[in-house]
Parts: sequence; C-alpha cells; structure tokens
Amino acid sequence: MTAVDKQRRLLGELLIEHGIVSSDQLHIALTEQKKSAEPLGRLLIRLGFVTEAAMREALGEVLGQESVDLRVAVPDTQALQRLPRTLARRFNTVPVSLDVAGRVLTLAMRDAADLNTLDRLRAEIGGDMQLNTLLAGEAEISEAIDRFYGYELSINGILHEIETGEIDYDSLSAETGEYSHPLVRLVNAVLADAVRHGASDVHFEPEESYLRVRYRIDGVLRQIRSLHSDYWSAIAVRLKVMSAMNIAETRAPQDGRFSLSIAGHPVDFRVSSLPTTHGENIVLRVLDRHRGIVPLERLGLARDTLSVVRLMMARPAGMVLVTGPTGSGKTTTLYSMLNGLNAEGCNIMTLEDPVEYPMTMIRQASVNEGVKLDFANGIRALMRQDPDIILVGEIRDEATAEMAFRAAMTGHQVFTTLHTGSALGAIPRLVDIGVRPEVLSGNIIGVLAQRLVRKLCPACRRPSRPDDLERRVLASHDGDPEGIIYRPRGCPACDNQGYRGRVALMEVLRMDADLDELIARRATAGAMAEVASRSGFRPITADGVKRVREGLTSLEEVSRVIDLTRGL
Repeated sequence: MTAVDKQRRLLGELLIEHGIVSSDQLHIALTEQKKSAEPLGRLLIRLGFVTEAAMREALGEVLGQESVDLRVAVPDTQALQRLPRTLARRFNTVPVSLDVAGRVLTLAMRDAADLNTLDRLRAEIGGDMQLNTLLAGEAEISEAIDRFYGYELSINGILHEIETGEIDYDSLSAETGEYSHPLVRLVNAVLADAVRHGASDVHFEPEESYLRVRYRIDGVLRQIRSLHSDYWSAIAVRLKVMSAMNIAETRAPQDGRFSLSIAGHPVDFRVSSLPTTHGENIVLRVLDRHRGIVPLERLGLARDTLSVVRLMMARPAGMVLVTGPTGSGKTTTLYSMLNGLNAEGCNIMTLEDPVEYPMTMIRQASVNEGVKLDFANGIRALMRQDPDIILVGEIRDEATAEMAFRAAMTGHQVFTTLHTGSALGAIPRLVDIGVRPEVLSGNIIGVLAQRLVRKLCPACRRPSRPDDLERRVLASHDGDPEGIIYRPRGCPACDNQGYRGRVALMEVLRMDADLDELIARRATAGAMAEVASRSGFRPITADGVKRVREGLTSLEEVSRVIDLTRGL
C-alpha cells in the first residue's frame, strides 16, 4: 500500500469514526476519485458531505500537524509585509505570523507538507527565513487573502482611515462584511499587538478628552497609545459586541468573553466593563493557551525549592495551598503541578471561576451562580465523579473550605489557592474563615507563597555597587553587605525597559509532625516560624535576595513586590 493510499484510508476511517461522513458517502467520494484523481478531501467538500473546517481538523489529526481557522484569524501586519499579495495568490498561501525576531514566518497552506512549494517560496522571499506551516482549507485561504490584503491593517493607517470618514455604528454588529469596517480592524490590530508584546491585560481607559490604552506586560502597566475620545464609543460598542454584552447597557458592570485566532493559535479574552466618570472602562484579560501551561521545571524555581515541591506532590492525600496576591502566578503554578501529575491512570477534576486554560485528559468545570453551582456545591458534585485529584480555584468562605478539607480527609489530593501574604499566614487565615485547627492538623501537605518579579535584560543589565541602604538590606537577609548587584539600563532587545520576562520568587512550607502539633495547639506564628526554619524553611525574602545576588533581577524590583525593610 502506498503512502497516499494509507493516508486516504486513515482519513476516511477518521471521518467515519467521528461521525462526520457515513460509509456510503465515503464510498461515493472514492468512486468519484477514480474518475477525476481529485484529492479525497477536496472531493468530499465539493460533494457537500463535509465542511471545510471539519476536513481541516481531520487532515491535521491524520498528518499530525496543527491547523488554523482563518475565518476568525487576526492578520499579522508584519507577516503580510514579508509575503506580497501576488506570491500569496500564486502559491495559495497566506502568512499568519512573524516571530518577534523576524526570522520565522508561519504560513497557512492547504498541503502543509508540500516541500516543492516551500522551496519555491524560500527562493522568492530570500534570506535565511525559516518557514513554518499550518493546515487551512483552500477556500478559507482564498477568502483570507482577499480580506487580509484588501484593507489597511496597521494601527496608524486605520486611524488615518477613520479620520477621513464617518463611523456607521450599525455595521459594527453586522454579521457579514464586518471586517471592512475600520473600527473592527482597529480593535483586532490592538489586540494582536497586545498578544505580540506578551501582555496579560489590555486596559481601555477613557479620560475627559482622550482614551488611554495600556498593556500589562511582565506585571507592570505600560501606556501604549492615546486616542481621541471620539473613537471610544465605537470601540466600546465593538468590544461589547464581540463579548456578547448588552450594548445598550452603559450604567451597570458587565462581563463577557470571546476568542480570536492570533499568530496561528487561539487566544481567549475575558472582558470586564465598569461605568466610570468619563464613560465605560473596559479591561481585557489575555488568556493565551499557546504559552499558558509551563512545565514545572521551567518555572525558574531554585533547585532545592523544586525538590521540596516534588516531595509534596508525591503525597497521595491532603491539601496543597498556593498563596499570593492577584497576578502572582498562582494558577500557572497549580496548572504546572497538575500537568506533572496528569496520566492515564489518574482522574483529575477541576472547579474554577472560570476555566482559564483547557488541558487534555483533565475534567474542567466552571462555577455558575445562575444554576447555583458555587465552589461548595461544585466540590460536592466532583466528589461523586470518582476523582483522584481535585483542583479548587480558590477558597473564599467557610463552606468551600469545609468541603475542600472533607475531600482531603477522604483520601484525595486537593490543590487550591488562598489570598494571604505568606505561607505561614495561610494557617491563621483558614482558622479565621472557620476551619478548626484540629481539621487543619495532618490534612495540609504544604503551602507555597509566591510573587512574580521581572528579570533583568541580560543584554543591557549593568553591574553596580550597592548604596548604604541597599547594603543594610542585603546584610539583614543574608549577612553579607558587599558584592556586585545589577541594575536595569534599557536597550532595543527589552523595548528600553531594562527588564524582559518574569521569574517566580517562592517560599515553601512543607508540613511535618511538629508543625501539625503546633497547629492543633493553636501556637503563635512566631513559634511555627521557629520550628519551620529548623526544618529548612526559607522565607520568600531570602529567595528574592538570592536572585539579586545571582544577577537575575534587581533589588529595586524585588522591593516592589516584597517588603525587604522589615527588621532594619
């Protein structure tokens, strides 16, 4: 059997297995193929037996290649500039994204394994450009070429287009032809730019006479654009249409959600609107699945910290708590731990508000106040689903805490988050919520407290001697006031910020018999800290100073998220 015949058989079996086509329809298509030698996939689409989207996904599964839905894809202006429209038409391909360094161009093609076409494209483009491919439907590619190349796509170009014409508000919610509207393209361009910059949040903030657009990058807000206030009402309408919000309601807060395909992969946006003095303030949380779940080894944890975390994960029953303020990476850490435990023989179930990143083989559910599915009731329902491991998004009240500890006491591993300032602070916080110390004792595996700090740009960081105050800070935490520390400078590689990327600072409190005894006796925080330190517990301040000594971050940046002045 030839490779083509094998691929044809696999494709046919997959389509029947998924219920996309019947065996009779496949037989008809195979009979027609003998007459025309037309590819099976194209024949099935032409005969009306299958949609192009279903065929794209099926082909991707057979060939082991990723696919892209160009109907909801947001174009990358820089990628389009590298491949002219004439070449896109000639080779029936459309550029999807260009990486930050400008060295890798991702293309959508009908046949992603067509080496001949790829070689000709490389010759036309020139240079040492690397080409990546994604599967797309033939008709989708043709439509995307017309759409992507037919209109102005840069933010400045779209703004100029808007200034010279009038805004038709009715067309913002039209089902067809909406891409021709410049406001639609402006919103898409801003969102694509935010994803390209690695933003976690996008803020649209109306002032009296202008609109401020800010991105949260590496945990810090950065102003990107200032637009005239005349644009804001139309932009707000468009964002609310995309998020399935009520566009007529401007006096009450609303929440929504939508997805776009950016740079060839799906990106989810969680949207919140809030009426303010100068109009509705809209904030979008960017949930990029492409970079959401990081293996535990790549979180940047110190070697001894990673070893303790692995020991905690090895315990078969009990509760693991991750604490820290909003935006400190608690969910990322929990998902990384679950990813390390995810296996065929283990039933992992989660209850979140809402589900942020889909994970294969893990049953994920969202709380829903509309049907009275809160955390407490949700945990009760999860317990009837024969779980081995349960993730609870957050412990907020006594009912949730009671059900979570009941799950931990009945032989389950429970992972959850709690808002406290430190690992030791989790114990009094749980007692304050209403959990009895006798229940806490023996049922907590460990507590992780973390913060995220920006990493110094390795290309431009500069060595420096600490000043008097910095020497006092260093001496109070590791006993050594001297040594070289590094400071930010700024260069093109880090967008003149001096920092690039983030790393987690963490303290890990692993529970043992001595600590359990102290919890049951309602001991003071000082007594628990003393016992924990004898077992090797290292506070988060020590981890922060250690990262400063290593040149990974600056003392100023650590001080932004942790109080280093206590004890001075």
